[in-house]
Amino acid sequence: MRAPDGRFERPEQPDLAAVGTGRAVQTVEPPAPDAPAPPSSRRGRRLLSWIATAALSRAVSALVPLVLLPVTLSYLGADLYGLWAAVLAVTGMVAFADLGVGLGLMTRLAPCRVSGDSDTARRYVSSAYAAVCGIALPTCGLLWLLGGFVPWPLLFNATGTAARDARLVALVCLTAFLLNIPLSLVARVQYAYQQVAVSNVWQAAASALSLPLALGAVFADLPPIAVIASIAIAPLLVNIANTVWTFGWRLPQLAPRPRFVDGRGIRDLFALGGLFFMVTLLMVLADNADPLIIAHLLGLASVTAYAVPAKLFTQLGALVTLVNQPLWPMHGEALARGDLAWVRRTVRRMTVVSTLIALLPSTFLVLFGEQFFAAWLPIPIGNRSLLVGLACWWLVLAAISPRFMVQNAAGVVRPQLWGYLLYLPLSVVGKVLGVHWLGLSAAPFIAVGVYSLTVVPAAIYGYRRALTVRPT
Repeated sequence: MRAPDGRFERPEQPDLAAVGTGRAVQTVEPPAPDAPAPPSSRRGRRLLSWIATAALSRAVSALVPLVLLPVTLSYLGADLYGLWAAVLAVTGMVAFADLGVGLGLMTRLAPCRVSGDSDTARRYVSSAYAAVCGIALPTCGLLWLLGGFVPWPLLFNATGTAARDARLVALVCLTAFLLNIPLSLVARVQYAYQQVAVSNVWQAAASALSLPLALGAVFADLPPIAVIASIAIAPLLVNIANTVWTFGWRLPQLAPRPRFVDGRGIRDLFALGGLFFMVTLLMVLADNADPLIIAHLLGLASVTAYAVPAKLFTQLGALVTLVNQPLWPMHGEALARGDLAWVRRTVRRMTVVSTLIALLPSTFLVLFGEQFFAAWLPIPIGNRSLLVGLACWWLVLAAISPRFMVQNAAGVVRPQLWGYLLYLPLSVVGKVLGVHWLGLSAAPFIAVGVYSLTVVPAAIYGYRRALTVRPT
C-alpha cells in the first residue's frame, strides 16, 4: 500500500531509512519465513564467497583490456586512442544520468528482501525502469538530433584524423552508454537480493565478449570506429541477456511490468536517490576531469600516456568496488537488526582487505610498470612518478570505501556531499595548475592531497554518525 506522502509502504513495515537525516524511521518487522535472518557467521561466509567471485570476475575483466590494449593502441594510433579515452571520460562524467535512481532502488529493495515483500519490490523495480528509460531514451534521441551542432574536435582538442572521427566516436560511445543505463539496473536488483556472485559472473561476461568482437573487427580490417563500437556494444548485449535471465527465471516475482509503474513510486525513488545523485555528480566530475585537463594543456598524445596506466589502476578500483558494494545491502540488514558489532568488525576487516587488494598489484606496477609498458606497447607509456601517484590514489580510495558502504546503507549521505563539494573545485584548480607546472604526473598526487583533506574527514564523520542510527 502507499503512505500519505506517496511512497510505497508495506503494511506495518515503513521504509527503512530517511535519506539525508541519517535516522531510521521505524522498527523493522521480523523477516518473513522465506527470508530468514542469517547469523553473523553466515553473513561472513557469504561475504567471503562474494569476495572470491568478485576477484575471479575482475581478473577476467582486467585480462581482456590488457589483451586488447596493444591491439587497439596499434590499430587506432596514439591520437585516435587518446580521443577515445577522452570520450570515455565524458561518459564517466555522466554516469549520474539516472539521477540516483539505481542507488535508490538498491536501498529500497534491501528492506523488501528482509520482509519478503515482493509486491512492493516489484513496484519499485517497475517504477525504476520506467524512470530511467524516461531519461535515457529521450536523451539518446536528442544526442543524435543535435550532435551535428556540437564542435566535437574543439571539445576534445582533436586534430588530423582524430578531428575527422571525433563526432562519430563521441556519438557511438555516448549512445552505448545511455542505452546501458536502464539495462544495468538488473545488477542493482541482483545486489539488493544478494545475488552477488551471479552478478559478478555477468559483469565478467560483458568484458569477455568485447574481446572476440574487437579482435574480429581488427582482423577483418574494419574501420577504427567499428573496433570502438564492438567494444562499446558488448555490455549492452550481456545486460540484455542478464535481464531476460534474471526476471524470466531467477527472480520472476520482480519482473517489471507497465501496470506496476506508479508516479508516486518514481518520485520516491528520485527523492531517495537525490543525495546519491549529487554525490555521484561531484565525484565523477572531479575524477574524470584529468583526461580533459591533460588534453587541453598537453595534447591528446599525453592523454594516452596518462590514460593507459590509469586504465590498469582503474581495474583495481573496480575490484575494490565489486568487493565492497555487496556490503551496502548487508549493512542495511545488519543495521535494521541492530547488529552493530558485526558492522564494526566487518568494516575493520574490509578496510584491510580492500587496502591489500589495491596494494599488492599497485606495488608490482610501481616497481615494474615502466619495463612492462615498454615491452608490451608499441609506443612509450608511463613513468615511475605517475605510477606512484596513481597507486597512492587508489590506496586511499580502497581504505575509505568500506565506511562509505555503512553510510549509504543508513542513508547518511550529507557528510559525503559536503566533502565532495569541497573536493571538486579544489582538485580541478589544483590539477590545472599542477599539470601546467609539473606535467601529467602531478594530477594523481594533487587528487590524493585534496581528497585526504576534504572527503576522508567527511567519510569518517559520516561513518560514526551512521553507527548512532537506531531503529525506533
